Amino acid sequence: MAIEGFDYKEFAESLAAQADELVPVNFEDFQKAYVSNTIKNFATLSAEAIFNDDKANFNAEQAMLITQIIAEWSFHKSVDLIRSGILPDYWDGVMQKIAFTIFEISKQAISKGLPQDEILQIVEHHVKKSYEKALEELEERKIIDKVIFESAMHQSNIDEMMKQIHDDKDDETGEAGLNQTDMQSNSKILKLASVALLLKQVSQDKVHTILNKFSSEDAQAVIQYMQMPDLEQKVDKNIAIKCLQEIRINLPEPKQVNPNKILAKINKVFENVPKEKIEKVIVKERPNVKEFITKAREGEYAKMPSKVANIIAQHLEESVS
Repeated sequence: MAIEGFDYKEFAESLAAQADELVPVNFEDFQKAYVSNTIKNFATLSAEAIFNDDKANFNAEQAMLITQIIAEWSFHKSVDLIRSGILPDYWDGVMQKIAFTIFEISKQAISKGLPQDEILQIVEHHVKKSYEKALEELEERKIIDKVIFESAMHQSNIDEMMKQIHDDKDDETGEAGLNQTDMQSNSKILKLASVALLLKQVSQDKVHTILNKFSSEDAQAVIQYMQMPDLEQKVDKNIAIKCLQEIRINLPEPKQVNPNKILAKINKVFENVPKEKIEKVIVKERPNVKEFITKAREGEYAKMPSKVANIIAQHLEESVS
């Protein structure tokens, strides 16, 4: 029996339209479309299932509550996925697991007559569990690595929105102060986009090694820029080169590294990696590098500046990992 007063198609479209105004402005068009379509599809599917469910006996208010919960969480988690750095090919799989969880949990909670606040708390708990489990499955399948997993786990658009509301209320910054902040922000965005442009030319394992040296927030931004299909058109290459040069100039000088630590680092590589694999890497190196690694293996520190020696040790580690 259909639910009187519940036009599920119109309601689902209305929720999707409301969400369109809240999608982050820095998202690409395909990302904005994904958020909007995800909300509309999941809201429509769940609302239709409730509308045609003769056993549940939900009224219009209860049906709208379930649909709204699914739409809201579809919005927040699709935004989180986009920001996480996970490739678009895998967004649907994660979102389907979350939507199914919300649908079943909210139906059960409403059927038990629980108050709305308690229903929302229960759903939130299960959304987080479902999201984490979906990410763990992607990590187990080697689709994402630990860096992306941690980035995805720390996303919380719902917390971001609450923080923004709070900041907007307390913000008494003058116009001049805002302009200065905007200038600093734009400069940082351009630098991170320039790094992304460079990393698009680098192998995936090198990308992860480099991003590990960034803060989680900056690494996430770089990953998001790397996903832009037209990044090369949006960032002028000459400006990007200047930005990268500025980053290089402002990098702190590395401290002197203890030779014993360098020797220990190289010996650890020889202990944990098959000799044949190491030899394949060393054979391609310059004679002085080969000599340094060979002597280090024997416990002897060949004459070489510690900065250079540390770079060689790091390169050896990364090449055989």
